[in-house]
Amino acid sequence: MDETKLPLAVGGVTALLILIAAFTALSGDDTSEAEAPVAAVEEAVEEETAAVEAAEEEAAEEVAETTEAAEEAVEEEVAASDDAGDASLAAPLVAGEPGTMDFSSMTPEQSEAFGAQVRNYLLTNPQVIMEAVAVLEQREAAQQAQNDVNLVTANADAIFNDGFSWVGGNPEGDVTIVEFIDYRCGYCRRAHPEVESLITADGNIRLIVKEFPILGEASMVSSQFAIATRLVAGDEAYKTVHDALIALDGDPTEPTLSRMASTLGLDVDAIFEAMESDEVKNQIAQTRALAQALQINGTPSFVFGEQMVRGYVPLEGMQNIVSDIRGDG
Repeated sequence: MDETKLPLAVGGVTALLILIAAFTALSGDDTSEAEAPVAAVEEAVEEETAAVEAAEEEAAEEVAETTEAAEEAVEEEVAASDDAGDASLAAPLVAGEPGTMDFSSMTPEQSEAFGAQVRNYLLTNPQVIMEAVAVLEQREAAQQAQNDVNLVTANADAIFNDGFSWVGGNPEGDVTIVEFIDYRCGYCRRAHPEVESLITADGNIRLIVKEFPILGEASMVSSQFAIATRLVAGDEAYKTVHDALIALDGDPTEPTLSRMASTLGLDVDAIFEAMESDEVKNQIAQTRALAQALQINGTPSFVFGEQMVRGYVPLEGMQNIVSDIRGDG
């Protein structure tokens, strides 16, 4: 029942009863007879008032129940909407195996929301980027080291026993170092005295030199001259020429090389002739093929046992590597 109409209904009934009572009184009936309608009116009014109050209470309870039910329905709808929203974003992230993310099943909206969250996190915590880079570098270094071990193992015979590369130091040494050199390489020149110091001070290292001319015509001529000297005059003459070429300031022109050979008491003509031989060309070609197999594209490059080192390493670093190979540290 509409609460706004209850007072009107009460007023209407009450007014009607009062008119009946008044009409009865005016009709001339005695007092007792007149009082009867009045009493009836009062009783009717009381009954109507009680009925109205009951109706009001019932209406108020209905309104309260309806309001409470509506509030509960709204809360359930909001909760269901939130759950659906969370699930719509999270579901593709945890689909499949536990701990994995299925980005392929993301909707464009989910992908955009996820990207925004990642970007906000990185902007708030930029140090995470550097930490991730450091971890990536460590993993790549570990992977490269293992890859190098595999390469050395696969090409061990060509690395350590090719039959033509010069062998120095202690031929029976417990550690073998192989160096790929280019006489015009600045870092090869820098490394040369430190390699010499390591070999001399240690006394138990076998050194193999690989002629790897990659810096132009001057590099090629220098290697041809060194290899030809070994073919003509032997290992000792090769070592002397090797040291002279690595320290040479000018270009290895024919007059310069001729003067060098004459000073060392070598047969200049025989060396020049041998420089153009197939043997010299084959040795350089084989070394280049080996370097390619080992993924070496620069000098100096080293093989310490099974470990490859690309680039210059100072004396202390080489000593540490040799110590690690022996298990001293």
